[in-house]
Formats: sequence, structure tokens, C-alpha cells
Amino acid sequence: MTTQSPALGTTGTEEKPLQPASPDRGRRTPAPKLARGQANWGVKILLVVLCLLWLLPTVGLLVTSFREPDAANSTGWWTVFTAPFSNWSVENYRQVLLEEDFGRAFLNSFVITIPATIIPILFAAFAAYAFTFMKFVGRDFLFILIVGLLVVPNQVALVPLLQLYARADLVGTFAAVWLAHTGFGMPLAIFILRGYMQTLPRSIIESASVDGASHFTTFWRLIVPMSVPALAAFAIFQFLWVWNDLLIALLFLGAGDNIAVTVRLAGLIGSAGQGWQLLTAGAFITISVPLLVFIALQRYFVRGLTSGSVKG
Repeated sequence: MTTQSPALGTTGTEEKPLQPASPDRGRRTPAPKLARGQANWGVKILLVVLCLLWLLPTVGLLVTSFREPDAANSTGWWTVFTAPFSNWSVENYRQVLLEEDFGRAFLNSFVITIPATIIPILFAAFAAYAFTFMKFVGRDFLFILIVGLLVVPNQVALVPLLQLYARADLVGTFAAVWLAHTGFGMPLAIFILRGYMQTLPRSIIESASVDGASHFTTFWRLIVPMSVPALAAFAIFQFLWVWNDLLIALLFLGAGDNIAVTVRLAGLIGSAGQGWQLLTAGAFITISVPLLVFIALQRYFVRGLTSGSVKG
């Protein structure tokens, strides 16, 4: 029941007429969106500029590797943009690959790098699984001891390793380099893989144990597929470290038949500085492989993030 007021009319439960919704209600003002768009474009432009500055030395190296020595001595590499493809030649690459025996050293580096990348990843994956999902006496102490090896410089172990390899007649063989890179890469690999495996759901491991799966079956069929992102990430770093290594390859292989590409690259320049034009071609051949490997493994890295994830 409503009451009447002579001045105000209906009071109490009087219903007010509905107001039409404003067409601007619920819309965001364009100013914040425009500001975010400008900020995104600013970040993109900054990233493009940084990438161009980062690639500038590589572009200069590539251009110089195709130029004749006289033209490279007289003018800078950027002058090729005023007269494109003038005084260009593939003679530097021909001499490096055919006359300087660079091709054999290039193949030797593949023989060195591929096993030196696979072996530490394989052993480190087994060790990380044991440190994560298995219980044994001294597990934490042993893990801390292995991680503590990361602070020890590799150069400290070179002389003792060289003496041990000399006694075992391994100096100058590929096995010496494989074992050295495996030992130097294992602590970091175990640390990275154990940290990643700790994020995996233990319910899957427990379910596999209830179903009667052994540790090897659980590791190979469950842990390895789910650990593809970490395995791919460490494979990239390990491949780059081994491929670009000069010191270990120089000490344990030397300049013999098993010479690495980095050692051969360092020997292209003579004592008087002659043959510097060959260094540009050899350097670009050397860096092309890590670039291709990094780009190729990026695809597998992203695929591992999606296929190795656990979906509830």
C-alpha cells in the first residue's frame, strides 16, 4: 500500500521508470588501449634495433668473407651497399675448404660435439631421476657435492686429466675429449634436470609404481617425454660449449689428424699475419653450425613444452 504526499506524490514503494542504458556504458575508453598499443610498438622497435646491432658484426663478417683482399684492405665492408656485388669472390671459401684442410676439421668437430652432447645428457638424466624420485643414504650430501663442482674452474682439472690420459694412451683421441666434456658438463646438467623433474607431478610416478612399472620403465616412458624442454635447453648449451671450445680440443687433440675446427681456425693466420682473409670465411663457416642448431632445436623446445605438459 502506498501513501500520497501532496507535494511529492507517491512515496514508499513507488517504482521509478527504467532509464535506457547508455550506449557508452561498458565500453573502455580508447585512451588506455592506445597507450598500450604505443608502448607495445615502442618495445618492438627497441627489440628490432637491438637485434640489428647484435647482427651487425655477423653481417660485416659475412660480407668481408666474400670480398677480395685488396678491396677489404682499402674500403670498409659497408661500402658494398653503394656498389653491390662488386669485387666479390668465393676464392676465400675455396681455399679454406680445399687447400687449408678445413673440411676435415669441420667433420671432426661433428664427431667431437655430437657424442659430447648426448653422453652427459644421458647420464645426467639418470642421475637427476635418482636424486628426485629415489631414496638412498647420502642423497642430499652427494647432490650438494656434485653441485659444488660448478664453482671449480675447469682449468684446474686440465693438468691432472692430461696426465691420466697420457698414462691411458688417450691423448689425441676423440674419447679424451668426450670424457672431458662429459665430466665438465655433468654437474650443471644434473642441477638443471633435477630442478625440472621436481616440478613434475608425483602422482604419475606413484601410479606407475602401483601398476608395477620399474624405475627404468618409469624413467624412459614417463620422465623423459615430460622432460623434453629441459633436455632440449641443455642440449643447446652443451652443443654450443663443445663446438666453440678451443682449450680442451687444443690440449687433448692438438693439431693432428683429429684436429677440431676451432684449432684449425686459430691456425689460419700465420705468424706474420698473412692469410687473414681466410679467417673471415673460416669463422663464418664455424658459426653457421651453432646458429642452425639453435634455430632447429628451438622448434623441438617449443614442441616439448606442449607435448610434455600434463593435462588434467
